[in-house]
Amino acid sequence: MTVPVRSLQFADAREAADLAAFLGRLLRYDRAAAVRLQAGGGALAAFGRPPSFDVLAIRTARLAGVHDFDVTVSAGELLEALDTDGAAGLDALPAPVTGPPWTGVLPPRGGWQETPGLPGPPVLRTVLAEAVAEFRARDAALPEQLRTRTERDLIGRDIWSRTVGGTELPLRAVHAAQSLGFLRQAPDFPIALLTAGAWLRLRTPYGSIALRGAGGGLGTLAVTVRTA
Repeated sequence: MTVPVRSLQFADAREAADLAAFLGRLLRYDRAAAVRLQAGGGALAAFGRPPSFDVLAIRTARLAGVHDFDVTVSAGELLEALDTDGAAGLDALPAPVTGPPWTGVLPPRGGWQETPGLPGPPVLRTVLAEAVAEFRARDAALPEQLRTRTERDLIGRDIWSRTVGGTELPLRAVHAAQSLGFLRQAPDFPIALLTAGAWLRLRTPYGSIALRGAGGGLGTLAVTVRTA
């Protein structure tokens, strides 16, 4: 059975290609990944959770028509259904799936306010590179008897929970943004840190990373180093 949404077309072929790239990156971390899709007016928002980062990743796309639906589907099936060439859309969404717990706890749609103190992309990339190097050095220095997942998670928790600049944004959110293609190796581009209630949101032109602030994450924190 499929959701009764037919001829879902994107405003531009690049929108479909960017969504496909996002889904592909999610599937690198979890081959059984699910995504929650919310469409309203002429826009589609896709929410995913890469399990290594304890954050929500959000990719939006402009649609060619007006749609209104909210459904959770398999990321893999959605990727297969997407036409990133030709019509740049899909004939019907995949069948709904029973979403994991995180799909019921999404950030608010409105009420976001920009918060100062976030460094620009070049600084964030430098800080992230230094953190990755520190993780690898500390991991390599572990005695053989302590080279376990538990010890590595402790190192990761120490490094990736550090905040960025003068903000409450943990470094793991920046790591997630780069790993998912939201923080690209390109000239400086506009990014912002937004807050709404207990939520933090790192927004870039390529997607957003959202999480609860002040330690109110989405689950167990276990960030490991992955190549982007």
